Amino acid sequence: MIDKYVDILPEIAEAVKTGKPVVALESTIISHGMPYPRNVETALNVERIVREKGAVPATIAVLGGRLKVGLKPEEIEVLGQARHVMKASRRDLPFMITKKLDGGTTVASTMIIAAIAGIKVFATGGIGGVHRGASESFDISSDLQELARTNVAVVCAGVKSILDIGLTLEYLETYGVPVVGFQTDEMPAFYTRKSGFRVDYRADSPEEIARALKAKWDIGLDGGMIIANPIPPEYEMDYGAVTKAIEQAIDEAEKAGIKGKDSTPYLLNRVKEITGGVSLESNIQLVYSNAGLAADIAKQLKALP
Repeated sequence: MIDKYVDILPEIAEAVKTGKPVVALESTIISHGMPYPRNVETALNVERIVREKGAVPATIAVLGGRLKVGLKPEEIEVLGQARHVMKASRRDLPFMITKKLDGGTTVASTMIIAAIAGIKVFATGGIGGVHRGASESFDISSDLQELARTNVAVVCAGVKSILDIGLTLEYLETYGVPVVGFQTDEMPAFYTRKSGFRVDYRADSPEEIARALKAKWDIGLDGGMIIANPIPPEYEMDYGAVTKAIEQAIDEAEKAGIKGKDSTPYLLNRVKEITGGVSLESNIQLVYSNAGLAADIAKQLKALP
């Protein structure tokens, strides 16, 4: 039945079947997160990093209504240049299938499709969360609900700093999603290593994280886990400068009436413009770091008895 909707590259299907480590990768970073050609260059480099670490990369997207687990280089190129690609989340998938649409997958939809394919570890930049002003707008990313229900671990550089980090952590606590800091006690804030908020647990090695994941799923605790991996210190942005840029971008978005799924791409792009492109370089480097850690965790998870 699944074959009716999903295309899995043979290399990935074989890796899952034979117990080799596989890392899922999202595609909104290609379609909505970065300008061409940096988006394509970054996506290909992320796949290379995963391979160099000894795991198999599985970039996920929706193309022509097919749920794709693994993209060919030419498909990444097409996705990177396309102008009318949807930002695909859980609610969109049935209609994208029936209407044969193209879409870059968010954290939520990447988790769903990864789980269908039997992939347990996923690397991204930052997760969605509770938006600033959500007490009035009720704007909360569906990423958080997916983390509560789908058995995929998400390696990220924390919550996107354009969001309300404190409320996001409260939401995750309510739904029982563990937030684990990799070699840190503090929740990273995407562009910066510090946020002022503590993580639930600290883990200092990929093996420690893998053991916790196995125990979680072995005892039937459904849902994912956030592994918060701080941006490498040499690429960290100045906290004051990035905070000022975010506040300016949010103010502009409110005045322009930009809401919902359009808000995150808009805000990230405006922060990039305001910071003169520095934030884009930081974004790229944190994604590379997360991909490497995800591959290490996937290998350790497969090695456990």
